[in-house]
Amino acid sequence: MEWGMANRMAQLIQADGHCLFLPVDHGYFQGPTRKLEQPRKTLEPIMPYADALFITRGVLRSSVDPDNSKPIILRVSGGTSVIGKDLANEGLSTSMEEAIRLNVAAVGISIFVGSDYEKESLLNLAKLVDEGERYGIPVMAVTAVGKELEKRDARYLALCSRIAAELGARVVKTYWCQDFDKVTGGCPVPVVMAGGPKVNTEKEVFDFVHDGIQKGAVGVNLGRNIWQNEYPVAMIKALRAVIHEHASAEDAQRIYESPQNRGN
Repeated sequence: MEWGMANRMAQLIQADGHCLFLPVDHGYFQGPTRKLEQPRKTLEPIMPYADALFITRGVLRSSVDPDNSKPIILRVSGGTSVIGKDLANEGLSTSMEEAIRLNVAAVGISIFVGSDYEKESLLNLAKLVDEGERYGIPVMAVTAVGKELEKRDARYLALCSRIAAELGARVVKTYWCQDFDKVTGGCPVPVVMAGGPKVNTEKEVFDFVHDGIQKGAVGVNLGRNIWQNEYPVAMIKALRAVIHEHASAEDAQRIYESPQNRGN
């Protein structure tokens, strides 16, 4: 692996082989998402505990100080919204030149396998990989499902993840699901978990994150489960323990419930 690419990958995936990515890119199609109305205010208390931020260029410039940041994964796909006809009809929204100008560690793009825009999104990924490899910038492919959340099963997500890797993605972000080892086992590049099924308690989040790590994920890319939580600092500390300190879900729950963590 060329030095620049290897260096950027090392910024993302830590020396222990794991990572905690913090996405705050939701506004690019959702607008002012709940508890992300003021990104700077949301980020400041929890950013120290993240390994990297997944973010758009606009929010990066407006809400993250360049002298107090984390490695950046730049969201570079978009062009649709929640009130449009089809979330899958995305294009490339940010150039590789802009990514270089912003000194990012990686770029991220969504793919929509099985949608009406499958071909376009996969060719977008292939084009982005060509540019990323030229400049030593890794591409993270996001196996998006649009509004069709029922597609979050191992067979479908394994298909999406493998296709992303085949097209050259250096990292794949996909949803946790039952039998998650079938997803990671068929993907020859690092896999990070997005959210899993809709859950009602923090313990259920810790359970699926712990399960995913045990079954081959290198880490997570979790946003709303952290910054929409009543105690976001306690939540990210607990997740970090699962990812980097081999904590169990029960250990994580105790960290989350600690008065010291909730008071920070």
